Amino acid sequence: MPTLTKDEFIAAIEQMSVLDLNDLVKALETKFGVSAAAPVAVAAGGGAAAAATEEKTAFDVNLKTVDAAKKINVIKIVREVTGLGLKEAKDLVDGAPKPVKTGVTKAEADGIVAKFKDSGAEVEVK
Repeated sequence: MPTLTKDEFIAAIEQMSVLDLNDLVKALETKFGVSAAAPVAVAAGGGAAAAATEEKTAFDVNLKTVDAAKKINVIKIVREVTGLGLKEAKDLVDGAPKPVKTGVTKAEADGIVAKFKDSGAEVEVK
């Protein structure tokens, strides 16, 4: 069996599809008893406390409940906040509790909550 040089091996890998590369990684993991997952650094002593105090930067705004009498106003606000069409916004409101917007900044989440404040809907930020 001929031996491939490093450059020949890289050239062969470049020609493979993503599915073939995935199969290759799995076969290598099985053959050598290793994992291709990135190693996770373990924090020593005080590192755990520092990680616990990190400030959260992405928030989710969830629609919890809707007052049936004010449903139309809530749908209008959902459309304004999300850019959804009328049907999609109505479905979201009818399906509460559901997320309205995910991965937003604290300021944006606070702005969304303010819009819902007197609308007849209960929202929460997680």
